[in-house]
Amino acid sequence: MVSLRRRAPLAVVWPAGVVLLLVSVAVATTIGPSDLGPADAYAAVLERLGGPRSQLTMLQQSIIWDLRLPRALLAAACGAGLALCGVILQSLLRNPLADPFILGVASGASTGAVSIVVLGIGAGAIGLAAGAFVGAVVAFGLVLVLAVAAGTGMDRMILAGIAATQLFSALTSFIVFTSADAEQTRGVLFWLLGSLSSASWSDVALCGAVVAFGVAVCWAFASTLDAFLFGEDAAASLGVAVARARMVLLVVTALVTAVIVSTSGAIGFVGLVLPHAARALVGTRHRVLVPTATILGAIFLVWVDTAARLVIAPQELPVGVATAIVGVPAFVVILVRRRRGA
Repeated sequence: MVSLRRRAPLAVVWPAGVVLLLVSVAVATTIGPSDLGPADAYAAVLERLGGPRSQLTMLQQSIIWDLRLPRALLAAACGAGLALCGVILQSLLRNPLADPFILGVASGASTGAVSIVVLGIGAGAIGLAAGAFVGAVVAFGLVLVLAVAAGTGMDRMILAGIAATQLFSALTSFIVFTSADAEQTRGVLFWLLGSLSSASWSDVALCGAVVAFGVAVCWAFASTLDAFLFGEDAAASLGVAVARARMVLLVVTALVTAVIVSTSGAIGFVGLVLPHAARALVGTRHRVLVPTATILGAIFLVWVDTAARLVIAPQELPVGVATAIVGVPAFVVILVRRRRGA
């Protein structure tokens, strides 16, 4: 039977997590090829917020305000959102290996983005991020149609997601193989592996708002997610409107994932590993687990993205590659600890 246990005291975990997240964003803002330290970053941000003028040049201010700070904040928002989606899907599916890309959303977004970059579909009318979002929505719509046609149940949804993933992955590969030149192929590959290099304040606002909405919905459905841990039949016996709750949570998951993928590409392992780390820290009650997982996901991706900028400098490692390099060993450790009952 599933145990809704609690471990670490929240009075310590949440404040420490928030402080660590703020420190992580602040440190990430100071790291880069330009010789700008913490005092410079603080002065630049304070000036942009209406404080006293700094001694920095316009270029130095732009590096901090227009490049580094939005990138760090977008990494935090994407990490939080991916971890949140992982928590939802692992609870709904009762599958510890579920992650945000199981619904085919990432593959659909990739096809949409590639259609814009390579084929020029909608060029001038919509950008790459908008194309990726449209592709993600189309993919999720196909998953819903296939799932309804195949019958009810989460196993049908998983199979529909696998089918959509394979279909849109094949379409993406076909478009790149038949229409892209070498430069386009390299750019598309970098985006498909995840990249935060084009972060902007509009991306930060969009991702932040959508992730905050997702957290609010999951907080409202916390007791429902607890019930799903015991299975759909048990949840129904406890008075949960299973079909309605499942659809709402799946739509929220697809929306958050689509927005994240449209702004940063496909970043794997965050939604798979961080929910397990959060459960090991605070237990399985979702009213506690959801905020904890989002904070850990934000911190994790900020530091991984910072490392990706430095490890092969002056080149940049795609952040999706970096999360896999870090995430696989971490996931192995979590599996070993779960087997030992830690």
